[in-house]
Amino acid sequence: MMSTPESRSETIGFVGLGMMGAPMARALGAAGHDLVVHDVRTDIAETLATQIGCKVAPDPRVLGEIASIVITMLPNGKIVRSAVLDGGIAEALPDGAVVIDMSSSEPLATRELGEMLAARGVTLVDAPVSGGVRKAVSAELAIMLGGDDDGVLDRVSPVLGAMGRVFRTGRLGSGHALKALNNYVSAAGLAAACEALIVGEAFGLDPERMVDVLNQSTGRNNSTENKLKPFVLSEKFREAGFAMDLMAKDVGTAADLADALDLPMPGLHDASDLWKRASEALGQGADHTEIYRFLDRMR
Repeated sequence: MMSTPESRSETIGFVGLGMMGAPMARALGAAGHDLVVHDVRTDIAETLATQIGCKVAPDPRVLGEIASIVITMLPNGKIVRSAVLDGGIAEALPDGAVVIDMSSSEPLATRELGEMLAARGVTLVDAPVSGGVRKAVSAELAIMLGGDDDGVLDRVSPVLGAMGRVFRTGRLGSGHALKALNNYVSAAGLAAACEALIVGEAFGLDPERMVDVLNQSTGRNNSTENKLKPFVLSEKFREAGFAMDLMAKDVGTAADLADALDLPMPGLHDASDLWKRASEALGQGADHTEIYRFLDRMR
């Protein structure tokens, strides 16, 4: 007979130790949570576990046998579903366990996965994040929490609070919807700022002075403040730490959501097409700030 969360300690399982996942797991460890981690790259998981003093699960199923709350921080919703269902996490979890998907997944697919897990006695909540690697390291992420059970949301909020500020967004899938829409706004602002730099420089304006003026004017946004000088003008694109293909995926998710709701949003679809083309042109490994390089080719 499977144990329940009440009959064992509240152990947190964390799956996915990439650029974002690793510092998020560190924050959980620093907050004193009993933690077990898993990553397909065993060496990374073992190194992190040694550094923060936690356990390593050799595979997802074993992690599900140990944990009562499982956090996934993976590249997309399909990989999340594979890890949770095919990897054996859901089968191993006890009745009453919770899966928190902090990945950037598709909101409608999240609701489908939630129904599948509910049939197994497991509750799914979505809690994607914004703030990038820097905020993950400082445990100051914006966390968008969606779910249908207030009691479960109360249960997981202190866990999530170790990694940043929690915003309850509504029903299951609402966090993933808001994350995709946020990244659309971010992507559109970055592309617009890069286009402005390219046009201004062609006219003879100094790019550094342009950024200074933008940041004292109505054109100011996150990209003008935090990305143009450190990563774009310096050409240190890869240090920004968020992949181009992930940004393209998120903007595409926002566009797909608009389509599913039968909402024609021309700016959103134009942005989705732009970022998809840029991702394909720049290839694997490109950072999202390299949208400047893609746009600059059009001179």
